[in-house]
Amino acid sequence: MNHARNSTSDDLVHVENPQGQSRVVIVCEHASCYIPDAYNNLGLAADALQSHAAWDPGALGVARGMSAQLDAILVASGVSRLIYDCNRPPTSVDAMPAQSETIKVPGNVDLSTDQRLDRTNRYYEPFRIQLSKQISSTPNAVIVTVHSFTPLYHGQARAVEIGILHDTDTRLADTMLRLAPSHTNANVQRNAPYGPEHGVTHTLKEHAIKAGLFNVMIEIRNDLIQTAQQQDVMADIMANWLLDSLAKLQSAKDEQ
Repeated sequence: MNHARNSTSDDLVHVENPQGQSRVVIVCEHASCYIPDAYNNLGLAADALQSHAAWDPGALGVARGMSAQLDAILVASGVSRLIYDCNRPPTSVDAMPAQSETIKVPGNVDLSTDQRLDRTNRYYEPFRIQLSKQISSTPNAVIVTVHSFTPLYHGQARAVEIGILHDTDTRLADTMLRLAPSHTNANVQRNAPYGPEHGVTHTLKEHAIKAGLFNVMIEIRNDLIQTAQQQDVMADIMANWLLDSLAKLQSAKDEQ
């Protein structure tokens, strides 16, 4: 699969395939493990900086593949979730976490109000504004966020392989879950390994639910998308699954 495409980008937020003709807008909030030099790696060792604590490994590759398959705009954060987690509001402690699973983040401990505000203005606001802009320019937009999760969490194995997540608007998630057996043999679960009670649906609430737009959050176990080939295969599965689900929703609407 050729991922080359026109793009606009800077260090804060990346917009790929900005001329995409699909109504789908792909979002990848945890696409990057980049930490600007001014933060001195937040006091973390090299292995922690490449771990899931810092980003969602494989998620950007899947998101790019879906963007190519669907001819969809892709909006991705350009900084580590440890600097600012763009899937969290500024009021959330997890927006700049002092600990991620078993990894302590020294550079995020006891941040002052001014420090949090500075990061919010530097990293979250440009992402929020750019995503809002792309959604506003896409008629009848469908918001799809792409994430990955670890096979082990606090030493416990996770059986779920693909999570289909939603908040109060279940329309697209319900349809995808109903059609799952037609598209994958993976262990697919609703609101797993996380759900809205964990604060993970911020992007959906902020950019889709308020406007009544179809939306879904996709979580993929990261051992399934370690290589470029695995990411391409998963992107094909997810794109076809999504298209089928949207067609079903349109058909149901037409019959009303």
